Amino acid sequence: MSKKPADGGQERPGRLKQIRMVAQVLHQANPKALPIVFASAIGTLAVLVVIGLIFGQLWFFIPLGILAGFAVGMIVFGQLAQRAQYKVIAGQPGAAAAILNNMRGGWTVTEAVSGNRNLDMVHRAVGRAGVVLVSEGPRNRVGHLLGAEKKRISRAAQQVPIYDVQVGDDEGQIPVDKLQRHLMKLPRNLTKGQVAELNDRLQALPRAMQMPKGPMPKGAKMPKGPKPRMR
Repeated sequence: MSKKPADGGQERPGRLKQIRMVAQVLHQANPKALPIVFASAIGTLAVLVVIGLIFGQLWFFIPLGILAGFAVGMIVFGQLAQRAQYKVIAGQPGAAAAILNNMRGGWTVTEAVSGNRNLDMVHRAVGRAGVVLVSEGPRNRVGHLLGAEKKRISRAAQQVPIYDVQVGDDEGQIPVDKLQRHLMKLPRNLTKGQVAELNDRLQALPRAMQMPKGPMPKGAKMPKGPKPRMR
């Protein structure tokens, strides 16, 4: 009787295929990226080999160098791939939502809680910091959306801090590739229990925005979020 392949055997080819696809995209976005990855891995191996020569323990430092070089190469690969993906989605409607949905730290994200037919929109993220309203669009148009949404949820949020963040390229706005880093610096004001209670109150609110009526701008698409960093 033939045996079914183990789950690990099925996941490995899929994982390798995923890495190859990301490598191709990364090479197209930045031809210097893969040489940087290989140089970082080989450089790490070379450093440990030299240390092994100095201490006369090559038998130990060569295997260690191979493992460390592979780990460093994958870390650099993941970071460069993430930067390339941020660059691809920057400027597209929904780019900030894509970043929010891939954040770590127990955030609950509700996309497009407010917006208009110009595809300016406000997303809501709830976490240990409190409520964060993240807008996409020109500064002169999103201020009203943020103000109206903050007023709408203020009663349900009660004394919980409400932050507003504008994502974009205008003065005073945060580039999409720096959004995650910005949110991770916010203080932890709530316990996990308070976050759950806050989510329940906000989810009970009626939705302020339906998709804008009228024709959507030609070619407008919601981008896919960047893949999580590979460890």
